[in-house]
Amino acid sequence: MVQTIAWQISLVLMTLVAFGFAFVAINSGRREEDYSPLQKKAYRLRTRLFWGLVLVFGPAMLYTLLELPYDAVRSRGGAGAAQVVHATGYQWRWELSQDHVAVNEPVEFHVTSADVNHGFGIYDADLHLVAQTQAMPGYTNTLRHTFTKAGTYKVLCMEYCGIAHHNMLTEIRVGAQ
Repeated sequence: MVQTIAWQISLVLMTLVAFGFAFVAINSGRREEDYSPLQKKAYRLRTRLFWGLVLVFGPAMLYTLLELPYDAVRSRGGAGAAQVVHATGYQWRWELSQDHVAVNEPVEFHVTSADVNHGFGIYDADLHLVAQTQAMPGYTNTLRHTFTKAGTYKVLCMEYCGIAHHNMLTEIRVGAQ
């Protein structure tokens, strides 16, 4: 819900900024005949550079927005009913409602904290980060992920939470259900 609202607000604000740029460009100042030949050449160069940047970065910006608000259908989570795992961070441990999930099935992690902020990071056997979210007291973040390979994944805290932070880990076993 919050992510959907943030996505909609972002689109509205980006549209307003685009209209602002267009308005300024259309109504900008001096007439071309008031420029010297060198200024005309520089103005044309700036104009081409500006529209080149718009053509390069505009589609890139729109492409990155396609993944917002990280809904289940477009994210790696896929469609369908998800296995739900409740994860709670404590200084200095994780509590998971279950530590075994099925491979190639979407998993929905409901992540919160009982004390301070923690970073909920899921790592594969090679310790590559595969998914992450924030664990905050009084708030539950939802993280959807589909594990495509069987194995044992580590859950590590990604935010320094105190003296035994380095010991804050648990494991999730992924395999046939």
